[in-house]
Amino acid sequence: MRRLLQLTLDLFDPPAPPVPPAAPSAPAEARPGPPAEALAPLIAPVRFAHPRANRELALAEARIAYAFRRGQRRTIGFSVGPDGLVVSAPRWTPLPEVEAALREKSGWILRKLGEAHERQQKLAMARIAWCDGATLPYLGEPLLLALAPRQASGAGTLAQAGGPGLPPTLQIGLPSGAAPEQIRDAAQAWLMRQARRLFTERLDHFAPQLGVQWRKLSLSNAGTRWGSARSDGSIRLNWRLVHLRLPVIDYVVAHELAHLRVMDHSPRFWDAVGSVMPDYAERRGQLREAVVPPW
Repeated sequence: MRRLLQLTLDLFDPPAPPVPPAAPSAPAEARPGPPAEALAPLIAPVRFAHPRANRELALAEARIAYAFRRGQRRTIGFSVGPDGLVVSAPRWTPLPEVEAALREKSGWILRKLGEAHERQQKLAMARIAWCDGATLPYLGEPLLLALAPRQASGAGTLAQAGGPGLPPTLQIGLPSGAAPEQIRDAAQAWLMRQARRLFTERLDHFAPQLGVQWRKLSLSNAGTRWGSARSDGSIRLNWRLVHLRLPVIDYVVAHELAHLRVMDHSPRFWDAVGSVMPDYAERRGQLREAVVPPW
């Protein structure tokens, strides 16, 4: 705007007298320039804040607002979860000692906070908008949701892709104006039926190879566990595994069946898992990196 204004004024002012030629200037590299401004003050420090934070500390290039607790314990403890950092300390430990311990563990704390933040971002991106035309992962691939008013109420039918590059469609028997909760519940019911069928098939596949017999399958909705096994042959598997690829599901199934032989995580247990799945370590890593949509 300033340049435009000057050009406009020049049209009406008398021509300026010629400017005498300037003296030769020194080469650019020889002229001292203004002192460089420090970069650090220009960059806002990263900040991690626990929603129930009651203390704050600067660690490296970050500011950490953490939840601080005192209790009946002997050592200072740190835990990083989806909400952020929680620090627990004995009642008698002075605050300077707590902060010194935080600085000593700053590398681990910042790495875990960064990983937790990244995971929360992935979860937010994976969140499903429950509406006609939404997509959700099924066996590691996208699945399109479509409302089918003429279909039996609440029923779900899997239709093949309508063309090259298009995902298959889960047609749900609901009216076009169905509420998001109705769509979610109908989709969940269909996914749970598929999960039970698939898990039963995979248990029957791996049990003879491990020389064990499972007796009961239950579906769980646990937030932090993929599965569990009891010595009586009962197996519990998280139905949300159905979002993941089959090789990852197979790892969880083989893992729980192996517990029917060895009820701990000793080398004997991992030998049992490896006997039917030599690449179990790679699949376990994929499971740890997996992001399942929040429901």
